[in-house]
Amino acid sequence: MTRRTPAARRAFTIVELLVVITVIATLIALLLPGLRSASGIARSTACTSNLRQISIACEAYVSSNGAMPAAVLYVLDIGVVRTIAWDFEQRAGVVTPGPLWNYTDTPLAVQQCPDFEGASTFGADPYTGYNYNTSYLGHEGTYPTVASDGTALDGWRTARMGIPATAICNPSATAVFGDGGWRGGANKFMRAPMNRVEGDLGLVAAGTQAFRHWGGCTCCAHLDGHVSTYAEPKSNQGIPPAMATWVMDFPNNGFLSANDASYGGD
Repeated sequence: MTRRTPAARRAFTIVELLVVITVIATLIALLLPGLRSASGIARSTACTSNLRQISIACEAYVSSNGAMPAAVLYVLDIGVVRTIAWDFEQRAGVVTPGPLWNYTDTPLAVQQCPDFEGASTFGADPYTGYNYNTSYLGHEGTYPTVASDGTALDGWRTARMGIPATAICNPSATAVFGDGGWRGGANKFMRAPMNRVEGDLGLVAAGTQAFRHWGGCTCCAHLDGHVSTYAEPKSNQGIPPAMATWVMDFPNNGFLSANDASYGGD
């Protein structure tokens, strides 16, 4: 009797191979949502950690300077405008550490939202994804002008001062930093929906929060130091529907509340 050699043993049939492939494909399909969920949750957790560290840096800044950092100031520097934002400075396209960079050990890791990929829509900032409460807390300067006597009106001379943190009635509900987003990408300046400061609905609609994290959430650091997530983007009756669509990109982006309660107002 002739023995069967290994080469002569029965190979898999096409049907058996199809069954194996089907089983593997089914297992992958079952596992992928769980892997995506775990990855999304991890990025959201990293974002809350970043915002907590930015909040700690802000507390250190307040301890050293006695006030919240300015959201943005413009200063004439030897004929060139120097932009001093809350997180960085820029002069002639060159970016250098700003107020909160100096209180953050690893700005590359901390000031970049892990769920945002794209360029900043404000200057040449290399790190982006987060914004700062400019309507109520951050002092905001206007672009330099020249007075009648020829002197420059810039920096603190033209700044609208924010509300002191100690004057905010409900610090645990007041947003300071969060995931910034509008149709154009990220934004650096968080705006409250009631338009009480800006006088410019387009500016307000472009200062919303991005609900980009897993499950459609946005992360936010509050004035008392804690970080939480919001799951329901809000709009405001004062924002025209067309502006909500073409500027905000609602509901992918939106406000934390329909009024100013989440920002330091009422």
